[in-house]
Amino acid sequence: MDLKSIIIAYKAGSQISHDWADRCSQELEELGCKVLMGPSGVEDNPYPVFIESMTRGIDLALVLGGDGSTLGAARYLASQSVPILAINTGGHLGFLTQAIEDFQDTKSVWQRLQSDMFAIEERMMLQASVVTVDSSCAIPPRQNFGPFYCLNEMCIKPGSPDRMSTATLELEIDGEVVDQFQGDGLIVSSPTGSTSYTVAANGPIVHPGMEAIAITPICPLSLSSRALILPPRTIVRIWPLADYDMTMKLWMDGVLATTVLPGQRVDICMSSFPAQFIVLREDSSFYNSLREKLLWTGTRIRYENEFRSE
Repeated sequence: MDLKSIIIAYKAGSQISHDWADRCSQELEELGCKVLMGPSGVEDNPYPVFIESMTRGIDLALVLGGDGSTLGAARYLASQSVPILAINTGGHLGFLTQAIEDFQDTKSVWQRLQSDMFAIEERMMLQASVVTVDSSCAIPPRQNFGPFYCLNEMCIKPGSPDRMSTATLELEIDGEVVDQFQGDGLIVSSPTGSTSYTVAANGPIVHPGMEAIAITPICPLSLSSRALILPPRTIVRIWPLADYDMTMKLWMDGVLATTVLPGQRVDICMSSFPAQFIVLREDSSFYNSLREKLLWTGTRIRYENEFRSE
């Protein structure tokens, strides 16, 4: 890997992340790299400036923070085919990040990157567009808004500031109406997002090496409403109905994308741009992450498997 143009995004408001960013920036500049550094957070988005400033392209994105910082990087950098090295410097679960313990000797990490001694893991992303279909809507028909990108999930649910509104949503898959849901909303997730909002809503856990789309109702007002797992090239359309308060929103990875007005629908499909993550650990395992991050304990009493020969 060439290390000529590098961006460093650190978690806004985290002194630890900032200190790590300063250290990495200094070391990389000593190697002759052009480095741009900036905070990433709710009110800080450095990526448009990064992309505009690095005219010859970006060789590496170093993200110092947690899963939230990593999700923001993926939304902007996947379409640029920029590999992301995400390090957990203040995050919580850290499903998407490398452990800080594997990053202590930063100079050896730069040598490994220059010598191509690492793996690239591609993660499927989703994209969504809001389409105007009703001529009585204040927005001209067939006008699209988007595309909006996410690594974890798209979520369609109300965003009223003063009441808990019930969502009524019609689900269409590849042109066929499947069901109408009443509840708090719908989650349309990638495999990566299945261990985030989806699993919290009692949805399925999907291996991130797969390409699939998971649809999970949020607190549905029907015991028959269940999650669905769909082929990756499925086109999902969600039609908001009975939205008298006009509070329906489209959320991408927990961030507001746009308002969805009556007379508009949300189209969601697999993005043609996967996110690329650098993996440093040779023994990296999704199942180990499940055990550690979700605190899986198994049986209360651990039995020795005498039949296992290894």
